[in-house]
Amino acid sequence: MDLAELREEVCRVNRMLPVTRLVTMHSGNASGLDRERGRLVIKPSGVDYDALVPADLVEVDLETGEVIESRLRPSVDLPHHLYLYRNMPEVGGVIHTHSNYATAFAAVGKPVPLCLTAIADQFGAEIPCVPYVDNIGDHIGEAILQYRNRSPAVLLGSHGTFAWGESATDALKAAVMTEDVAKTVLLAMQLGQPADIPPDEAEKWYDRYHNRYGQ
Repeated sequence: MDLAELREEVCRVNRMLPVTRLVTMHSGNASGLDRERGRLVIKPSGVDYDALVPADLVEVDLETGEVIESRLRPSVDLPHHLYLYRNMPEVGGVIHTHSNYATAFAAVGKPVPLCLTAIADQFGAEIPCVPYVDNIGDHIGEAILQYRNRSPAVLLGSHGTFAWGESATDALKAAVMTEDVAKTVLLAMQLGQPADIPPDEAEKWYDRYHNRYGQ
């Protein structure tokens, strides 16, 4: 994938965020990385999603963090995206949202428990919740790395969700699934206490989904 194709993908993923009800107004952002070239593209700060076009995305040097010839400023969350890319070599796409149900868990500082086969499939573990951390420097990135498990998403206490994947499209799926299972679990909690799936059982679902599901 060249940079033009990366811009197309990341633009499409950003425009999908309001469609999938993960963001409202200007909140949230998505980025994608061309690791071979050491360049990422990210949503510009404060730009309407429905007006976003590939040329608007801000190109950034992964190593230096410097913007490459852009008329727009990058998302204020750029430092956190950079930190994740620099410290998670398997990652090629990052998304940040304040989606309602996932952020409800973040507001009370609770993980989304491993109580659904859908969670076992996609995440393989609970979706952890990082205690509140400020937005200075690399604090958010450091906290994500400290508290992450094999789930491709974490909740940030009192804040929202970060999700990632091998591509921006994969990160979108992780973010959508995070919100979907958070909604189901929150609804289930109105009826009673959801039962956790034991780790050995969760492993069966995770293995099937990641190694044998699909074409």
